[in-house]
Amino acid sequence: MHTLCARGTMKPEINAAVGFLSRFLRIKGHVNDRQLQTFSQTLQDILAEQYKHHWFPDRPNKGSGYRCIRINHKMDPLVGQAGQRIGLSIQQLYLLLPSELTLWVDPFEVSYRIGEDGSICVLYESLPSTNGNPSVTTGNSNPASSVAQVSPMVDSHISCKEELLVLGRTSPTKPYMMTVSS
Repeated sequence: MHTLCARGTMKPEINAAVGFLSRFLRIKGHVNDRQLQTFSQTLQDILAEQYKHHWFPDRPNKGSGYRCIRINHKMDPLVGQAGQRIGLSIQQLYLLLPSELTLWVDPFEVSYRIGEDGSICVLYESLPSTNGNPSVTTGNSNPASSVAQVSPMVDSHISCKEELLVLGRTSPTKPYMMTVSS
């Protein structure tokens, strides 16, 4: 696996994203441990190769769209490749994964949204460090923690909203216009 690029490591972020997707297959699918391990390793390798020239820890938002994993009316081709490697068709992947999922894999943060109007939840978060080793955090945990923690899989965006409220965060309000008719 290509765990390093010239600008820094992407391994923890890729591991968080792959772990999140793999949990759906484990929970919803009839995928055995060997298939799950092959899917995970294949997707890690594919993502590392795909991202190696699009990873900018000094500017984490740069390339974010390129690193976005998206499942909506089309299966993300990288996820599709990993699924086909273990014998799952695109149609089977649609049944096992959320029908509407956006997963952002960025330096120092991996987040997701289920549904077009769902809340954005953070799976993995770390702080850049001057010594090259990021300090890992999730939610409101101690920023000095050196052990990566990945939030447990959330089954719906409602649970995500509840999780955010517990952490003291709220979703941004949506702008809307009110009209009055007489």
